Amino acid sequence: MGRFSRREFLASTAGLTLCASLASAKPSTRPLNVLWLTCEDMSPHLGCYGDSYARTPNLDKLAGEGARFTQVFSVSGVCAPSRSCLITGMYPTTLGTCHMRCNHKPPEHVRCFSSYLRSAGYYCTNNVKTDYQFPVPEDAWDDCSTNGHWRNRKHPDQPFFAVFNSTLTHESQIGNLESIPKELIERLPGGLHDPAGAALPPFYPDTEVIRKHWTHMYDTHSAMDVWAGDLLKQLEEDGLADNTVVFFFGDHGDGIPRAKRWMYDVGLRVPFIVRWPGVTEPGSVSHRLVSFLDFAPTVLSITGVPIPEHMQGHAFLGGSEAEPRNYIFAARDRMDERYDIIRATRDLRFKYIRNYEPSRPYDQYLSYCESWPIMQDLRRVQAAGGFNAAQQLFFRQRKPLEELYDVERDPFELNNLAESPEHRDTLRQLRQALDEWLDKANDLGFVPETELDKWVPTANPPTTSPKHPTYEVPQNVEVSIFGTPLVEWVKSLNGDAPLRRYRAAATIALAGDAANALMLAALNDPEICVAYWAAIGLGNSGAATPEVLEGLNNLLKHDSSTLRLAAARSLYALGKSESALPVAVEAMRGTEPYVRLAAAELLEQMNPRPESATEALKLAVGDGKNRSDYAGRIARHALGLPPQH
Repeated sequence: MGRFSRREFLASTAGLTLCASLASAKPSTRPLNVLWLTCEDMSPHLGCYGDSYARTPNLDKLAGEGARFTQVFSVSGVCAPSRSCLITGMYPTTLGTCHMRCNHKPPEHVRCFSSYLRSAGYYCTNNVKTDYQFPVPEDAWDDCSTNGHWRNRKHPDQPFFAVFNSTLTHESQIGNLESIPKELIERLPGGLHDPAGAALPPFYPDTEVIRKHWTHMYDTHSAMDVWAGDLLKQLEEDGLADNTVVFFFGDHGDGIPRAKRWMYDVGLRVPFIVRWPGVTEPGSVSHRLVSFLDFAPTVLSITGVPIPEHMQGHAFLGGSEAEPRNYIFAARDRMDERYDIIRATRDLRFKYIRNYEPSRPYDQYLSYCESWPIMQDLRRVQAAGGFNAAQQLFFRQRKPLEELYDVERDPFELNNLAESPEHRDTLRQLRQALDEWLDKANDLGFVPETELDKWVPTANPPTTSPKHPTYEVPQNVEVSIFGTPLVEWVKSLNGDAPLRRYRAAATIALAGDAANALMLAALNDPEICVAYWAAIGLGNSGAATPEVLEGLNNLLKHDSSTLRLAAARSLYALGKSESALPVAVEAMRGTEPYVRLAAAELLEQMNPRPESATEALKLAVGDGKNRSDYAGRIARHALGLPPQH
């Protein structure tokens, strides 16, 4: 059986019995079909969710015939990591598929869940988006194309799992203010929305451009509703509605600034409707917490296919339904050309967000986002000083270490309660839940992307580290980070679990100059990822002491480009650009994409910019056609060139 678990083996053999019985199956005993109707970049803006501005009659009808879930969340605020999770039932941070547009093949024992359905006799089609962050395996689909449809199966009694994805609501279609085809506009219920009736979220100023953008987003939702209605009608025409479980959901929240890519509910929470005739009560509402992590095991549970042991989610419907979860978890890592490390957890009322790189502002320049009118208008208002306090929050140049929100009372997450004495117990509970998840899920986000290829061939990372020094806790220092005393983080740094050591180092790097002696010692750690965070921590401290400068300058000579660039980044932060510049220029001339990206970030920051930095950036400017040429995107911005899609 190779690397298959016993449950996976049973799943692969279940199809023999199922296929043999198809010809004699009676309608009442036929296996269930499953249909996924998915769309992009959409929070719960549907009439059935109480949004009076929305016009979505087909999906409202579907909700009236099934169950509407109110607390369903993606694991990321962007599509590709979310879809990696949906198709595998595993966290992107566990698989190393957490960075946008990366390409990391899962280990052999991790399969797309559709392959288990195929082994059980199901006809599986995907029309058409994948975006899994890895090449689509041959065993994933019977048909993965624009022609994919349940109608193409060879036997009318063969059960199917069919996925249809609409791009009508995508960020690019919202940004293109005339994206809806004329033939669809003519079918929109009630026509186009009136901008005067739009209720803008409080984090946006009320301008003509922003109001038009927000209105057009609702128009795309109506167009998508027409698309969904057409497919549901086809299901009815084929006599399959009574035997098909229908899921409708978005792949993450709204495709607009401060929503998409972020850990707020407007970026993570999605509409989710399930119609399972005879099981889901028509018009019912569920408030249980559901994560995208739970979707794959739930489909297997519905269809009676055993759930592989490696899946990290739990079924919320079907024969293997588990107890409701207490928390959902989400992560932000590299988004196109910009890095960040943010982790979040949420219960039914409170959201906790942890910022591991608070010096990176929320509004880092992303060339794709900056190309749309809404972001350009926000920049215009920002430059004119036109933001109120709520609107200014997203444009601060430094993030708090922690954010805590009462999402019941503060749904747009504008009032940070992390320092509130009244919410100390809630903060402690959510901190603990997040730390437990980070350990259990083996989070690879603390491995610099320049080193990540060494980790992703397996979802079972090494459990022991090489022999390393024993680090001493700084004397007479009382520092807590994320509510945990520094001494406890040092204990983790002295431990043997590599990923826990890296997270401890990344956390200690936030302690400021109180931990400088510890970080100086860690520059020589045998593990590159620990030394990397030690170097970053010294730059964070702001203390350009002779010892710190000597340690970082010595690291510039290291064999690892990861460490050389980390040292250069910190030397620049400490005002020593003359030492950092040659390292960044040399790296910029290389071929490794993520080394070049780190170098481009550093060269972009240099002001005034030396001539050698400008020349290196000019070499990096691409034609904008290579979606993975992120160093080229930063170079264009640094040189004052316009963004390209």
